Amino acid sequence: MRLEELIKHITIDKIIGDPNVEVTGIHIDSRQIQKGFAFVAINGTQTNGHVYIPKAIEKGANTIFCEEMPEEILPNVTYVKVTDTGGVVGPLATHFYGDPTSKIDLVGVTGTNGKTTIATLLYNIFRQFGYKVGLLSTVCNYIDGEAIPTDHTTPDPITLNQLLGRMADEGCKYVFMEVSSHAVAQKRIGGLKFVGGIFTNLTRDHLDYHKTFENYLKAKKTFFDTLPSTAFALTNKDDKNGLVMTQNTKAKVYTYSIKSMGNFKGKVLEEGFEGMLLDFNGKEVNVQFIGRFNASNLLAVYGAACLLGKKPEDVLIQLSTLHPVAGRLDPCRSPKGYSALVDYAHTPDALINVLDTIQEVLQKKGKIITVVGAGGNRDHGKRPMMAQEAVRRSDKVIITSDNPRFEDPQTIINDMLAGLTNKDMNKVISIIDRKEAIRTACMLAQPNDVILVAGKGHENYQEIKGVKHHFDDKEILEEIFRNEK
Repeated sequence: MRLEELIKHITIDKIIGDPNVEVTGIHIDSRQIQKGFAFVAINGTQTNGHVYIPKAIEKGANTIFCEEMPEEILPNVTYVKVTDTGGVVGPLATHFYGDPTSKIDLVGVTGTNGKTTIATLLYNIFRQFGYKVGLLSTVCNYIDGEAIPTDHTTPDPITLNQLLGRMADEGCKYVFMEVSSHAVAQKRIGGLKFVGGIFTNLTRDHLDYHKTFENYLKAKKTFFDTLPSTAFALTNKDDKNGLVMTQNTKAKVYTYSIKSMGNFKGKVLEEGFEGMLLDFNGKEVNVQFIGRFNASNLLAVYGAACLLGKKPEDVLIQLSTLHPVAGRLDPCRSPKGYSALVDYAHTPDALINVLDTIQEVLQKKGKIITVVGAGGNRDHGKRPMMAQEAVRRSDKVIITSDNPRFEDPQTIINDMLAGLTNKDMNKVISIIDRKEAIRTACMLAQPNDVILVAGKGHENYQEIKGVKHHFDDKEILEEIFRNEK
């Protein structure tokens, strides 16, 4: 694609060089540059991409997008100065890859908790309806049935548009996408066209990045502020910020609620560890999920599917066949008669939801043993809060390592313990080794007890000093259970 065509949809300040140069690729990572590529130098949170302009040129870049012109201007390179490189990379990538979201129906899901469940279940439902469907999620990306591993909830704009382009080329009709607050703040979704947006809830998370809750809320809200008038905005009326999210959107607003009236109204009629009987808009459905927060997630799925044109009764039939998403209240049962649940809960609110659910279903017929940690190099403020909520809702708590990253695991544990009283400590033990912590919980469990292993969910690794080691909570549990027979 010629540069003059590529830059049609962005505002530029200045060009030095040939505007007719042929651009064969585009990237923000100088290591990925090949001959004929355009390099977009982004001033990021960790590094300034302008430092890597010489490296990109050395690797074959013939075009440089920058906010400041470099001191050395080479004759065989075209330089395009813009005010905000982070803001133009999305539109550039969208245009370069053929505007893929003009050919598919893209629905974004945002919020603190529930994004993965809602996006994945919508992906599953629409595949069951017979469509080719794409999924962009924390757990894995899918182009219909092809799995593509992921490292971020929302990929960078280049990777994102490459994936969306492949999805469009391979005939995907719908794509369901988790939209993280980081992605909005870093303009990774710039240039994409959404036919709908779903809001789940908003609680404390990612304050290591956003610094304040207000900034976090603003990032989520920006997604809805930028939806077009042709889109729908489906928001959780049970969350105090649900209507805040949609107050400035141009999209048509719909609500869903378990607690009050809404366009999509849900009610839990019966619940157990095998599933729930729900009422959605006056129609009953049995589902293989547990927990009122999952009832809310399923209601969002139901509402979105209906807004995408599916008949309510057809959607309910599909809901009844769905299974829980990996690492979200993922159950396994010991031969000794106790149960274990693996869940991704890694915020205070998520922990509250999961433990309240277990209490509601267990009805004091057994004890709750919680294994929990907190991630390193992340929001320190939530660590004592997570320990407090675990202790309030459990009979025994084992505080352990999560993904310590570059922090000392004992320091993280000490931060969690700092939120507890001397009385609380009677319920608590700390074991740095996560495998030993899970094994200890199993040794303590009696018939009818429930173990919650929280924090990592679907993750199959533990990150220590920057290195990812294979570690899967459910695999550990299954190994222990095999030895119990």
